[in-house]
Amino acid sequence: MGFFKRSSEPKEQSVAVEGAQPTHVTGEEFDSVILGSQLPAVVDFWAAWCGPCRAIAPAVSQLAAEYEGRALVAKLDADAYPQILSRYGILGIPTLIYFKGGKEAGRVVGLTGYATIKSKLEKLLD
Repeated sequence: MGFFKRSSEPKEQSVAVEGAQPTHVTGEEFDSVILGSQLPAVVDFWAAWCGPCRAIAPAVSQLAAEYEGRALVAKLDADAYPQILSRYGILGIPTLIYFKGGKEAGRVVGLTGYATIKSKLEKLLD
């Protein structure tokens, strides 16, 4: 036996995503698309060079597909629009911010699983 211990915890299963994908928003569109959305919105602040951002991307895509028509799931390139990150005090990525009625209603910072990002969105749909 080596130094590695096999975990007995079940791993979250990733589902192949078909259908809706996250909406890519620019800094110029942010206020009208995200803050002006009639639906609850989740914005994934990410960058191409960020490993954890790439790791969480399938969960964000799965969220977009599962909640199509009930929530807006979007992505904003952190490198391209630093003024938006500054506005919301984002110091690290990935950061997911949840909005309802044009106001921040929660956030998740760092790499997390699908169950966590889904449960935060579910609370906004009640």
